Amino acid sequence: MQKLKPYLLLILVMMIWGFNVPLIKILVSTVEPVTITAFRIFTASLVVFLILWKMGKVHWPAIYHWKYILGGGLFNVFFHHLFLGLGAAGTSAVHTGIILGLGPILTALMSVVFFRRGLSILRVLGFLIGTAGVLMTVLGGGAGLGGFVLGDLFIFLSISAQAFSFILVSRAARDMDPLLLTGYMQLFGSFGLFVTSFVLEPSGLASLGNIHLQTIIVFVLSAVGATAIGHLVYNNTITKIGPAEAAIFLNLNTFFSIVGSAVILGEPIYYYHWLGLLLIVPGVLMGSGALEEMIRKRKLKKPMQEQS
Repeated sequence: MQKLKPYLLLILVMMIWGFNVPLIKILVSTVEPVTITAFRIFTASLVVFLILWKMGKVHWPAIYHWKYILGGGLFNVFFHHLFLGLGAAGTSAVHTGIILGLGPILTALMSVVFFRRGLSILRVLGFLIGTAGVLMTVLGGGAGLGGFVLGDLFIFLSISAQAFSFILVSRAARDMDPLLLTGYMQLFGSFGLFVTSFVLEPSGLASLGNIHLQTIIVFVLSAVGATAIGHLVYNNTITKIGPAEAAIFLNLNTFFSIVGSAVILGEPIYYYHWLGLLLIVPGVLMGSGALEEMIRKRKLKKPMQEQS
């Protein structure tokens, strides 16, 4: 059971993150998107620091850590959630979930660029297949380019910013607690979102008057459950199973977002959404390097079994 625990936790986190997509759609449809996103991330950061304080892990970072905190806060929190909020307000939750599924592929490509890692034929093929899946989703239904909306572009920019942030976070995590890093990134990223909300949304604070009991419940579930606790559990669990296996679980995030969008929002799911998902799943497995890693482990495991 202990061996299964990390995997069960990841499945739970993927379900929470998947259902968080329609929850965000509800929030940005009620309150101005950047304003409510700023409050959501700030609330999540307070919860993270409260949990870290209980664990005795809160301390002031070293000077050389700040470049990673500010860089990660800029891309992992500010740009990612800014474009996510704007995108969710301008496209369907189904489209949002499927486009976010490109995250592992984009992260792998940026690892090639910044870490000079090899780019195999299998990874190139995975990227092409995954891209075809996204195009199938946003251009499907016979609408062609007319089916593409600005919200889809914002969601793509959102996941691209997050993918780049993983490069910074992976470097910072070598000598800084990733859980503490998460808290500081969310705190400073939320400040940036607050400032931006005053510029982009002059009536943002006034729109808070639209909040009612249902919105408060959705806000707490999203901020505390998905953004705070979800990221803490993910960051803690992922170190135990490795990045290759993690890429597989991220596919569940996309699946649950589609299901959640249909159940919570009643959004229709068309055949081209499922076709897009069916292309993105193998695309992620190949493009992220997960399939290559699984093959490598199986080859290493086979001689050991023969020797025993």
